[in-house]
Amino acid sequence: MSAPVSTTHRRGSLKRLWRNIHLWLGIGLFILLVPVALSGAILVYHDDIGEFMSMPRGAVAPSKPTDIALAVGNARKAAGDGFTPMSISFPEDNRVPLTIALRGPAAKGERPVRLTATIDRHDAHVLSVANFRNTFFGFMHVFHENLTIPDYGRSIVGWTGVAMLTLSLTGLYLWWPRQGQWSRAFVWRRSPATSSNLHYITGFWICFPLALISLTGIYLAWPQQGRELLSSIAPMTEQQRGGPRGQVMANTARSPAEIFAAASARPNSSVDAIFFPNPQTGAWRVRLREDGKIEPVTIMINDRSGDISVVQPLSGDRTASWIRWLHEGSHSGEVWRFVVFLSGIMPAVLGVTGILVWLRQRRQRALMKTNTPHVPANKSRPVGDAAPAE
Repeated sequence: MSAPVSTTHRRGSLKRLWRNIHLWLGIGLFILLVPVALSGAILVYHDDIGEFMSMPRGAVAPSKPTDIALAVGNARKAAGDGFTPMSISFPEDNRVPLTIALRGPAAKGERPVRLTATIDRHDAHVLSVANFRNTFFGFMHVFHENLTIPDYGRSIVGWTGVAMLTLSLTGLYLWWPRQGQWSRAFVWRRSPATSSNLHYITGFWICFPLALISLTGIYLAWPQQGRELLSSIAPMTEQQRGGPRGQVMANTARSPAEIFAAASARPNSSVDAIFFPNPQTGAWRVRLREDGKIEPVTIMINDRSGDISVVQPLSGDRTASWIRWLHEGSHSGEVWRFVVFLSGIMPAVLGVTGILVWLRQRRQRALMKTNTPHVPANKSRPVGDAAPAE
């Protein structure tokens, strides 16, 4: 008779422990968890919103391809002395202007300035030039990556991901119904309070994608350590060493227009982006959209010989790409992208409802101590409920 009682007591104590971890982690980091998650939700549709806002009213697709050489020349002129082009992006919708990223000189002890020039596809004139980091979405990117704290921000975001993962797993454990109560586990009226029902139901349905997004976010927060771990399991391309990051060749044998023409000749594909060659590889990198493929295809074009080679990513490289895509909601279909968006919204809902549940439990405990009746006897306790958090 004592064995079942001992087992029940042990399970109750374990559940109380995880409930307290879940509670105090959620309340203690609420102010940090919610902004990081919400900024991620905003960034899910960054490209779509950016393209919509940059598309001129009544814009139509150009009747002939954009003069790439003229576009690059106009971008360099608009950016000013010392700026060199790094990449050219071609949105899939031909009505949307193309963009050219440029890198400028760096002041002592500071990062190089990077500008983005928006180019009209009809006559290649510059629509705008902006420092992306100073825009709303630029700020959102920086905040989501490092909270605008250059030295320690990434680590803080990484530990935030660890906390979110812990909340997801402990929440699933606390949601798990008692034996024989599975029939009530998925119904809305599992608790008398609306906030509790909302917390239980939404928490269960979002915990799996939220755990995955948190796990991928942890990898992205510590990219070097994550890469070392991943490369110990699967082969990865060795990172290039030497030279400033983002450096491009001062003089190239081929023009961007030639590279665009060569890449466009590939059947059943369209150019997504062209990256200028760096001194180490001496090759242009072109990302293509191919019909029937979710993943982009990357080709390398040698600047001197013009030889074209298709990049065959190693299994570790492919895994690293999918980790980023799953976290961002890209290259995975509209359903998953919407799920990622919801995963950024739900922590705010779960945080607020969780605090309401906690406050209600505190009030009930206070009433019980004063022997004041509060909950009618015929009201059942929530499925899988353990003792209130301490």
